Formats: sequence, structure tokens, C-alpha cells
Amino acid sequence: MTIAGYFVLAALLDGPLHGYVIIKRVEALSGGSVRLAAGSLYALLDRQAEAGLVEVVSEEIVNGRARRYYALTPAGTAAVEEEAARLAAAAKVVTSRALRRSALDATVVNPT
Repeated sequence: MTIAGYFVLAALLDGPLHGYVIIKRVEALSGGSVRLAAGSLYALLDRQAEAGLVEVVSEEIVNGRARRYYALTPAGTAAVEEEAARLAAAAKVVTSRALRRSALDATVVNPT
């Protein structure tokens, strides 16, 4: 799963959203590190829909343009939760090693 795909699914955890709100939510959730152009977002949403992760749940016309609302499917919810667990486990490998290294460094500097 790409980082952009992860944040799109994460944005939809709160419920159905349309494209512009997804773009803004992804930017906020990622701390500004993921910025999606509309074309990139819709290509990603199309791929996620084909994979059964998201679906269009409603559509309305606003100012003459179609506004589609996307929602997670049960498979999409499972996928983003599994990816979050995988990322947390990967981060734990580094953080636990860094904590051990810090403790060892403190022991070497201040032997008791």
C-alpha cells in the first residue's frame, strides 16, 4: 500500500467524503507530507474501488459538476487497520532498539 493510499483510506475512517475534503483531510492527517492533486486522487480512488477498498455511496450535482462521495468498504477498513498495525510493528523495531541503545549509552557514560 502506498503512503497516499494509506492516508486516503485513513481519511475515510470517519465516514463518506467527497474528493476535495479527502484531499484536505489527507494533507492534515499526514502533517502536510502528502499532498494530492485532484487527478492523482481520483486515479487512486479508482484503483482502490477496483480492489474493493472504497465505493461511491452517493453523488450530487454542485455548480453543474458531479460530486461523488466515497466510503470505505469492510475490506477497506480491514486493509487500513492491517497497514496501521504493520507500520506500528515496524516502528517498534526501531524505537525499541533506540531505547536499548540509549540505555546502554547511559550505562557506559555513567557506570554505577
